[in-house]
Amino acid sequence: MNFDSKVIYGGISDDPRTGAVSVPIYQTSTYRQPAPGEPKEYEYSRTGNPTRRALEELIVDLEEGERGFAFSSGMAAISTVLLLFQSGDHLILSDDVYGGTFRVVEKVFSQQGLQYSFVDTSEPENIQRAIRPETKAIFIETPTNPLLKITDIAAVAEISKAEELLLIVDNTFMTPYLQQPLTLGADIVVHSATKYLGGHSDLVAGLAVTSSEELGDRLHFLQNSVGAILSPQDSWLLQRGIKTLSLRMARHQENAEKLASWLKEHSEVDKVYYPGLKEHPGHRINKKQAAGGGGMISFTTTSPEAAQNLLKKVEMITLAESLGGVESLISLPAAMTHASIPAEKREKLGITDSLVRLSVGIEDYNDLQQDLDRGLTEVKN
Repeated sequence: MNFDSKVIYGGISDDPRTGAVSVPIYQTSTYRQPAPGEPKEYEYSRTGNPTRRALEELIVDLEEGERGFAFSSGMAAISTVLLLFQSGDHLILSDDVYGGTFRVVEKVFSQQGLQYSFVDTSEPENIQRAIRPETKAIFIETPTNPLLKITDIAAVAEISKAEELLLIVDNTFMTPYLQQPLTLGADIVVHSATKYLGGHSDLVAGLAVTSSEELGDRLHFLQNSVGAILSPQDSWLLQRGIKTLSLRMARHQENAEKLASWLKEHSEVDKVYYPGLKEHPGHRINKKQAAGGGGMISFTTTSPEAAQNLLKKVEMITLAESLGGVESLISLPAAMTHASIPAEKREKLGITDSLVRLSVGIEDYNDLQQDLDRGLTEVKN
């Protein structure tokens, strides 16, 4: 089945008992047992729920994995995956990760004895140099958030297999519509499903998919023990959002490609970060492993004041955290999504006060361009 059909018919897409073409919301916490200690398929909704399972089977199909898990947020998914590791274990992570990932590693898991190194994973040799005897896993974003660096998933997978490490990939920006890390050798894929998979800025959710049943059993034990599960209502809402993923991602990307090309020629823009541009350092790798540049653009304005003024002047584009919704969202990462990263580290990475992140929506392209142009022009005037 092709992907465009799989988003609709993948996983458990209907109710076999009634024939309903939309999986029902099983709003229940517990299930009747025919005898003590002999439940049927389900016993308690923290452990498993039919609506949540339908979503989990769907993301397994889309990512071409073995086991799927739905969490109460993207950070809940990442945090539960990190619980696979013990005190003294060492992880290698992309240096330009989402601020929430940076925060939970540095401020939470480090307190439990987890060791870590943030490196530029767009150069695989940096990963190789960072490996220690106690290293257990590599965690990458590609593209990264917010500088959209590209890491060669297959090349890193070769390293991870040779060194017997787990490879974890945050696929939030690309979604399985554009990129499927498990098919390239990753062991675990995580998503903030709040973003493109949900697609309508009306839920908070996380997903994880494993490449093996054994790894799935370990992750299910942790999810059930910790209890960071997605509710039946949000599981249903997320499954509904995924049904239009192909249509939405195609439009997100179409608009982003046009805007990136236009922005790079604008007099008030110094630099544009977008993997779909040929001049992007990771363009060749991204073209090899993904079906496009995605819907995210970052760019630097000519000054921090210009960035601040732009964010005040745009009218249709919404100044807000998050990304991946049908509406375009604009933000200043240094003051918003990545404020938890120390200023000196942000500056070193290139997350400056002039860096603007744009989640390109599915609106009319001309309206988006005019809104940005008005903001940038009024900045100059």
